[in-house]
Amino acid sequence: MQFPWSWLAGFKPTQPRVSGRELTLSVVGAALGLLGSAALSHLILGEINPWFIAPMGASTVLLFAAPASPLAQPWPMLAGNLVSAAVGVACMHAFGHGVLAAGLAGAGAIAAMFALRCLHPPGGAVALTAVLGGPAIAELGWRYVLWPAGLNSLLLLALALLYSALVRRPYPHRPAPHPHGTTDPLPSARLGFNRADLDAALTSQGHLLDIARDDLEQVLVRAQLQASRRQFGDLLCEDIMSRDVVAARPRDGVDDAWAQLITHKVKALPVVRDDKTLAGIVSLHDFFLAQSAPDPRKLPVMNTARHVQDIMTRRVRVARPGQPLVELVELFSDGGLHHLPVVDEALRVVGMITQSDVVAALFKASHRPLAPAPSHPAP
Repeated sequence: MQFPWSWLAGFKPTQPRVSGRELTLSVVGAALGLLGSAALSHLILGEINPWFIAPMGASTVLLFAAPASPLAQPWPMLAGNLVSAAVGVACMHAFGHGVLAAGLAGAGAIAAMFALRCLHPPGGAVALTAVLGGPAIAELGWRYVLWPAGLNSLLLLALALLYSALVRRPYPHRPAPHPHGTTDPLPSARLGFNRADLDAALTSQGHLLDIARDDLEQVLVRAQLQASRRQFGDLLCEDIMSRDVVAARPRDGVDDAWAQLITHKVKALPVVRDDKTLAGIVSLHDFFLAQSAPDPRKLPVMNTARHVQDIMTRRVRVARPGQPLVELVELFSDGGLHHLPVVDEALRVVGMITQSDVVAALFKASHRPLAPAPSHPAP
């Protein structure tokens, strides 16, 4: 009989695809979270033994190393540990401290967490600690649920929230807000699979996946965009940009800028300095924000603005001439942009790209065959 080497391949570790920054934030956050919650727990519960329980180490891994996981969110973390502690204490009182109590505590904790939609893997260890934690835990009885289990969990969660806010790391994890505030899928997600397809696939999977549906959807959409990069990757911004750029100057009058928009039938003008470097952009939107008596047939009446620099947008997204066009697709489709200045290394404006330019270019290139995917060695 041949040895099942393919089965052993399942034990091979996978390579985590995280950035160096994310790795550093995880390690530093875990250290600060454990040190802080342990110190505060000792300060509050110093006369109680134990004042800190080992399962908090497992919760720390999820909160700081996998903060986007559905299992690491505040409700699963706090409620999961609390209900597991309660199940563990109940099993300890009913069945003692033996193997039967331990097995029932772990299984009961999982069932309770599923029922309350608060599955948190360290909860199993919290339940086992109630049964096998020794005389000190047994002496606490039902108090174990509130302290140390409840207090440890609450302090660790509070520190995770504080740390995430300080380092600008999103936690609790939420899907990105829709840029238009509607229930429609983003333009990049309207073709191909939809959410109903994704729900059906997850249901047919039959077991729990440690990723939120919205995150999985984003991953699949990005995979589709990556395939598009292979197909259109040789199409650059300089290939499709307008080079004879109509621009305004910061000190130009708003009436002159408006006249340029009407004359050239464009919706935005890059605002350039004397050396052609980009100072901002002025669009129809900027005019409408500054007007006091809107009339689409006339020049908007400005409140106080007299020059372009008074109404222009100063923080501007830009593209580079040699940048692949597909990198702009999400900016135009999902990001709400309609026009993008193209600048060189000195930030001089050398072109403009609009949504129409992108649509026309991708349409013309859409009949080319898809380039083969690059081969990568297995991690």
